[in-house]
Amino acid sequence: MPDLSLPPIDARINEMANALRFLAADAVEKAQTGHPGMPLGMADIASVLFTRHLKYDAAVPDWPDRDRFVLSNGHGSMLLYGLLHLTGYKEVTLDALKRYRTSRSPTAAHPEYGHLPGIETTTGPLGQGIATAVGMAIAERLLAAEFGSDLVDHRTWVFAGDGCLMEGLSQEAISLAGHMRLSKLTVVFDDNGTTIDGPTALATSDDQRKRFEASNWETIAVDGHDPQAVDRAFALARQSDKPTMIAARTHIGYGAPTKQGKSVAHGSPLGADEISGMREKLGWPHAPFDIPEDLRSAWHDAGSRGAAARHDWDERLAAIPAEKRAEFDRRISGALPAGIEDAVKRAADETARAAEAIPIRKGSQAALGLLASHMPELIGGSADLTGSVLTRPAELAQLDADSFVGRHLPFGIREHGMAAAMNGMALHGGFIPYGGTYFVFSDYARPAIRLAALMGIKVIFLFSHDSIGVGEDGATHQPIEHLASLRAMPGIRVYRPADAVEALECWYDAVAEAGPSVMV
Repeated sequence: MPDLSLPPIDARINEMANALRFLAADAVEKAQTGHPGMPLGMADIASVLFTRHLKYDAAVPDWPDRDRFVLSNGHGSMLLYGLLHLTGYKEVTLDALKRYRTSRSPTAAHPEYGHLPGIETTTGPLGQGIATAVGMAIAERLLAAEFGSDLVDHRTWVFAGDGCLMEGLSQEAISLAGHMRLSKLTVVFDDNGTTIDGPTALATSDDQRKRFEASNWETIAVDGHDPQAVDRAFALARQSDKPTMIAARTHIGYGAPTKQGKSVAHGSPLGADEISGMREKLGWPHAPFDIPEDLRSAWHDAGSRGAAARHDWDERLAAIPAEKRAEFDRRISGALPAGIEDAVKRAADETARAAEAIPIRKGSQAALGLLASHMPELIGGSADLTGSVLTRPAELAQLDADSFVGRHLPFGIREHGMAAAMNGMALHGGFIPYGGTYFVFSDYARPAIRLAALMGIKVIFLFSHDSIGVGEDGATHQPIEHLASLRAMPGIRVYRPADAVEALECWYDAVAEAGPSVMV
């Protein structure tokens, strides 16, 4: 049995959780739109995570070795906004909370990457958050294998609800994570038994713990309103050699006198009378958006709790050899390596002089190999089509699951999970991910492609088999309309090179420019 001699929890933890609850309820009520149920139900869990287990420093939100927190059930965005405000993220002001879901407010209906610090990814469509978090956990392991645990040693934490786990994408994600033994990934399942239409029993009878266990995860069941039990579950997850799913039994709309545990609490303001009754029931006499100074101070202390760890990390970074430090900084900043443009120009000239024409897929593979030889951050794989899409040049070794050394990842037949994981790798930092499959399967990956476009992150989606030459596979594999549909998507560049020289030029443009690319 692991040693779990945990320090005592702050005696004010229940009141700190109530501060979160009422910020959420009052913001939704003021906006007259939003989702109060999940923030009320998960406030206890969030309070324990952010005050005791999450490694972060609110004063330096982009610290590279911070833990990542992903709110996959992003409709409960007021939980995250409340956490960021209370822990001291200076851009997340009380005024921003009061303008929740209003025009030009940074506190959007669902958390959007780039709008506020502390939002690690855009989590609109359900299931995207948990799958993106898998990519973050992959990136952490890869970067740690390359630069060492002194510089890279952090965890990825996910809050997810029934909706996230019902979406098919979640199965691709948990299967991949379990197979890769991503032990620093923890998913907290908000097991409240409630969906918009009513009890989850209307539509599902899955045993979620058994489902995760079948995919090589550790699972823990816990009362989500018992801070001590939640604290212990988090400590156990941190010691597991597998990814961990914590099934936290909660009540949606916790504290609402007539709406707790009911689907009506999910996506509508509680109403003035209900919130008044909740204040009385939970012993919260304070006015809307009013947080007592002692609780505000306790939350700010939690937000600065990681400052010492960050200072220690800064010292370790400063102590490593200058060349390694410069490379780490370059990778995290996303800057291209010196000399890459000249190398591409020379290769383009040599390719143009070559007498023999080669298939564009082979030209793409050669371009990828050239870039990979200069760019250790270029990493990717395929959805079980490596030999067809030609995603693996000789310069990229296959990933070794034990050492996590290697830059070609076998994503398996999980096109949607692959695309979402690529988004997570890009968001984590240190990598430019790419992934390949047949063009017709871009349909399976489209939600993640669209989110990459919304976030403006550097991800490369590589597709092949788009020509008349695939006719023998029948109409199902002839992506006639797909090129036009992706070109119609805002925020994404679509490349369709005509020869090997253009393939090299397109690949270089994709890695050099900001934002996502589709290579066909």
